[in-house]
Amino acid sequence: MKKSILYILFLLTIFAIIGCSNFKGDMDWELSEFDMKDQNNKDFQLKDIKGDIWLVDFIFTSCATFCPQMTANMAQIQEMVKEENLKVNFASFSVDPEVDSPEILNSYVQKFTENTDNWYLLSGYSQDYIKDFALKNFKTIANKPENGQVIHSNQFYLINKKGVVVKSYDGNNNVPFDNIVKDIKALSRQ
Repeated sequence: MKKSILYILFLLTIFAIIGCSNFKGDMDWELSEFDMKDQNNKDFQLKDIKGDIWLVDFIFTSCATFCPQMTANMAQIQEMVKEENLKVNFASFSVDPEVDSPEILNSYVQKFTENTDNWYLLSGYSQDYIKDFALKNFKTIANKPENGQVIHSNQFYLINKKGVVVKSYDGNNNVPFDNIVKDIKALSRQ
């Protein structure tokens, strides 16, 4: 009887551990190949993403609406995962690449964090390229009208180690900070 109870407890523990490490995202969007430049003018490609967990967004440095808040929120998540000793990288795709040179992106990110070792601000492509890239890979818009601000997503996107977008979150007002960290923890166990 005692052995049976211990065996059942053992099995329940195993199932609980397995259940906690199985991350279930609501997306399954594999990233296509790309070639960009980061804020240090270094090449950045899909191969740089694969093998690590990433949290990414779309911003532009002259944004007068929600980009600064999104970037501040991303910096807060960066600090939270650092405190948890989680290995995760961050990327912000510029939706205004003609304006956002590597130098401008580097200056912009420095306003929000001193730690840019794991945060890549990306540009080095055309406006048409980012419009197509955002739609194809993230199912979102990145449109620059002739007059006015670029229209783009305010979402954060979580990418697994295989280079697959698995989940998105509000990156602006109702950011689920704790849920994002929890999901990163679960992904890191896979």
